[in-house]
Amino acid sequence: MTYTSRLAFMLAFVLRLTPMLYSQAEDLPKEFKQIIPRGQIAAISQPQFVPGDSANIADDSWVLGVVIDGQARAYSLNLLNSHEVVNDRIGNIAFAAVW
Repeated sequence: MTYTSRLAFMLAFVLRLTPMLYSQAEDLPKEFKQIIPRGQIAAISQPQFVPGDSANIADDSWVLGVVIDGQARAYSLNLLNSHEVVNDRIGNIAFAAVW
């Protein structure tokens, strides 16, 4: 198989697969309504952090906590309700905080 024919095959595969990934409203139960298509909520990449005592959130706010190699991070669930995913890194460890 030549490079061009492999490329054409891969392109055809991706074009065939893409509608399946983004048009899944038909697969939902009748009582569900899809408001936003999949993949349309922007993830946060390169998050910015402040010390806990400087954070502009209520003391009783819920957070998603992560500790890696002794370094702690807290992600506000109010923020994650709007973005759902934070792509982050601590040292050489990349991870996603998902809500």
